[in-house]
Amino acid sequence: MRFDELKQDYPSNRYCITAREGVVATGSNLASAAGLEILKKGGNAIDAAIATAAALTVVEPTANGIGSDAFALVYVKDKLYGLNASGYAPSKISAKEVLKNHDTMPKHGWTPITVPGAPKAWCELSKRFGKLSLEECLAPAIRYAYDGYPLSPMLGKMFLASTKRFKEEFKDDSKFKEWFKVFTKDGEPYKFGEMIYLKDHAKTLDLIAKTKGEAFYKGEIAEAILRQSTRDGGYFSLDDLKNYEVSWVEPISVKYHGYDVYEIPPNGQGIVALMALNALKGSNFQSRDENTFHHQFEAIKLAFANAMHYVSDPRYMGIDYHDLLSDEYAKMMAEKIKDQAGIYSHIEPPKSGTVYLCTADKEGNMVSYIQSNYMGFGSGIVIEGYGVAMQNRGADFSLDEHHYNFLRPLKKTYHTIIPGFLMEGDKPIGPFGVMGGYMQPQGHLQVVMNLIDFHMNPQMALDAPRWQWVKEDQFIVEPDFDKKIVEELKKRGHKITYAKDRVSFGRGQIILRLDNGVYVAGCESRTDSNIACY
Repeated sequence: MRFDELKQDYPSNRYCITAREGVVATGSNLASAAGLEILKKGGNAIDAAIATAAALTVVEPTANGIGSDAFALVYVKDKLYGLNASGYAPSKISAKEVLKNHDTMPKHGWTPITVPGAPKAWCELSKRFGKLSLEECLAPAIRYAYDGYPLSPMLGKMFLASTKRFKEEFKDDSKFKEWFKVFTKDGEPYKFGEMIYLKDHAKTLDLIAKTKGEAFYKGEIAEAILRQSTRDGGYFSLDDLKNYEVSWVEPISVKYHGYDVYEIPPNGQGIVALMALNALKGSNFQSRDENTFHHQFEAIKLAFANAMHYVSDPRYMGIDYHDLLSDEYAKMMAEKIKDQAGIYSHIEPPKSGTVYLCTADKEGNMVSYIQSNYMGFGSGIVIEGYGVAMQNRGADFSLDEHHYNFLRPLKKTYHTIIPGFLMEGDKPIGPFGVMGGYMQPQGHLQVVMNLIDFHMNPQMALDAPRWQWVKEDQFIVEPDFDKKIVEELKKRGHKITYAKDRVSFGRGQIILRLDNGVYVAGCESRTDSNIACY
């Protein structure tokens, strides 16, 4: 991949990092240090990813936890593997039951909780590809949780926002009392520089490590989840946890201007980024001007219109998701893009919150990994005595029986978290990802085009000002987005407003492997991110 390492097109206090032996890139200094610790102990990129992911549940609980889901793209032994560790809805839930108390799926409480997949992801990655034991990989996270860690600046902002919201909505609801006990300081938010101790969390990680996940899905933690669910109106049965397994899946891809862009297939929304890139691959973009942004805007709107209609658990989609990535479908999407902004519905195919991290090692193994509790702390439910913050992924289910994403027992919902990976034919280029709910495929589109079309180095590809589609023809852009370009886009019919800050535009990392085996990495300047390498 061609780029100028020293070219700084946009304001930044970071340059790319280079390394040969190993790299860990994530949103936390401590989490990156945990991954590097494992690499230096003789672990590989997979071991480092597990250690980093577990550490992130401790040092960034505002975005993920032990109760998260996870996805991974793993390049090892000259092959790219996909892991889907998203959970399904409880067996006792139904739309009929939910509609007794809600008009739409709620965002908090027990109702939107699905079976957590992250602990099982760590276990399966370790079992299939790891060099070190799971206990060794989880040791840094356990240490952070038990001995405590100091709160970083951006994490402090997240704690403040979550505590304010939870106090307004749930202070007097007994279901959420454990959240206030674990994640606040006597009801007040933790602040920058203060120490946080998560001893129950440490106990749970230790149980997961020593039992290879059995305690979480079949043992005492599973029993605690069931006990609390039953008491507080949840829908879980012990079999929901006991029978859960992750899925090894074949990654999906499109070829974009000479490179193969890989994502995890549905129920993930990586297909949104691929559909948009597929619709744009017939055009030649020379610079980040109003024509480029107009085409990006239109392509992402079209891709989301299709995904919001079709994407769900593949067993219930009603179509073959590969059809959404066909050349014929890409042509149909491209033909929809005109000179003026449009509002789109889905196209029938031809008949026939999140934390992200990436790792690399001296052997050429690379991991693109993402896990999330979804909306900040997720459901707000924390398992008493174990510190497990439960996700609220089921909030995306529909209660409309005619919708593809209609809530059903043991069904997986449309999922926002997506890891990405670049290849050039059989040659691995490297992992990339951008966090942030429905911003994620939009971030993937922008970062990939920055790398491939505009030859930016990884750091600049991340730091370049971003845009975000909100709904219909409405977009927001970052405060430093070019004002002249915004005015030209408005002339094309786009409704654009400037955001007050960069918080909602995603947080990402990239590692690229050069032909000589050297890694070049970039890490998000929008948060407390860090690259650890040697």
